[in-house]
Amino acid sequence: MEYLYVKALHIIFITTWFAGLFYIIRLFIYFKESDDKPQPEQQILKDQYFLMSKRLWYIITWPSAVLSTIFAVWLLVLNPTWLTQNWMLVKLGFVAALYAYHYSCQVMLNQMEKDELKMSGNKLRIWNEVATIILFACVFLVVLKSAVSWIYGVVGILGLSFILMAGIKLYKNIRAKNSWDKSDQK
Repeated sequence: MEYLYVKALHIIFITTWFAGLFYIIRLFIYFKESDDKPQPEQQILKDQYFLMSKRLWYIITWPSAVLSTIFAVWLLVLNPTWLTQNWMLVKLGFVAALYAYHYSCQVMLNQMEKDELKMSGNKLRIWNEVATIILFACVFLVVLKSAVSWIYGVVGILGLSFILMAGIKLYKNIRAKNSWDKSDQK
């Protein structure tokens, strides 16, 4: 019974961690794109996006990352044989990648605080999809365990990456067309 409660809490905090990671990049995008606004609107937006980002990061995202890790370690203590299984070792590699991604978001938040966010809006949109790829990989590893064919897994991740990048390119083209149409109407 203890296992199921710990597993449920782990899933809940993984969910809130990913929610924070997905949303923080959106806030970075909005912050970066506010550069195109005139003053004082630009400063008002930047101040608001920074406040929202800071609250999201320190009240939801960081605590969720820590708590999901605590519950993950607890699950491994309850079932240490998982550490001998290939799927778990690969998943832990993706978790390490997720923490590296999390750290990169912390760096961007620190840049945002100084109004020096270096990535463009489009690069941030692409960067946002890294968390999606990690999420897909982890879920499939956990659900399928040893049933995962490494070839299908690699092809699937590459296919998902291609689809996500094509979607970003399409979105960029639609935005460019819409801004062109709006400028024609003026």
